[in-house]
Amino acid sequence: MTILISILLTFLLLFLVGYIFMQQSQFGKMAGGAQLEVLKKSPHFKNGKFQNLNFTPDLTEGATYSSVLKEFIFKRSKRITPKQELPSFKTNLFELAITENVLVWMGHSSYFLQVEGKRILVDPVLSGSASPIRATTRSFKGADIYRAEDIPAIDYLFISHDHWDHLDHKTVVALKPKIKKIITGLGTGAHLKHWGFSAEIIYENDWNETLLLEDGFEVQTCPARHFSGRGFVRNRAIWLSFVLKTPKRKLFLGGDSGYDTHFKSIGNQHGPFDLAILECGQYNKNWKYIHMMPEELLLAAEELKAKKLLPVHWAKFALAQHDWDEPILRVQAEAQRKNFPLLHPRIGESILLDEPNQTFDEWWKNIT
Repeated sequence: MTILISILLTFLLLFLVGYIFMQQSQFGKMAGGAQLEVLKKSPHFKNGKFQNLNFTPDLTEGATYSSVLKEFIFKRSKRITPKQELPSFKTNLFELAITENVLVWMGHSSYFLQVEGKRILVDPVLSGSASPIRATTRSFKGADIYRAEDIPAIDYLFISHDHWDHLDHKTVVALKPKIKKIITGLGTGAHLKHWGFSAEIIYENDWNETLLLEDGFEVQTCPARHFSGRGFVRNRAIWLSFVLKTPKRKLFLGGDSGYDTHFKSIGNQHGPFDLAILECGQYNKNWKYIHMMPEELLLAAEELKAKKLLPVHWAKFALAQHDWDEPILRVQAEAQRKNFPLLHPRIGESILLDEPNQTFDEWWKNIT
């Protein structure tokens, strides 16, 4: 009986510790009350959660959670993180003339856009970690060169979904005084309001909605094939991709997505695109429906009718088992096979949007 009581007390203690840990502000807050009623009106919200356009299992056929866990523990690459510091280049964003049209990749899915007089920030994760337990998912050495104080005033902050590697509590709270408008999906605004952002600057959108902005800028919110959630409850906020139309160009901001029919539909409706920004890392055959395999990026870019492709979602965090540089090696090989223009800047290096012939070094070579 004494042993049983000890076991029960241990489980109770663990439950209490977990409960207290989950009350931290960084976990955000799910929509409730009137906000939840808005979510329920979405045609994509069914059975208490958002759904993908097509059936999307968490795991590929034949995979089980136990087999995935076994592979994750025992079959992780020995090169899952680089042993050397990555050769980044820190562009000073404050020194950019407002007339310059540039994109600065900040590693993983974070990037800064200055285009036709507007400053835009997408999915910024600048705190050095992509996890509620900071020690578990640290950024690679040399990959985390920007902090909130390095970011100028931002006209539009885009948040594609609420996963930790796309919506970072520490980063967005530090950026709060600099953000003029936030564009995100239904449900994600609940986190932001919980963190002190005014509802007046948050634009929460469903798929296939149009947002007219200042000075001829326009955003079309589009589907992706993914999921959401910062705790144990999934899919109470929608995940998005974005079509960004400016007076002079058209960009596709992909967020996270597995391959599906939506790329062709978006290309037919909104293409062609001057540039498509698509995720190319943290994939695995066991969850191929929610993250594209590298070769699928080129198929998606072609269906989007993109002129150029920038692969992101790699070179900063290890969230899967593959080599840290495998994504770019496989994407580059497929791009070369198809003769498709591929952009691969170092982290922090400027992509000059008005320079059609800009080239970049294969900077990942010779890094162990």
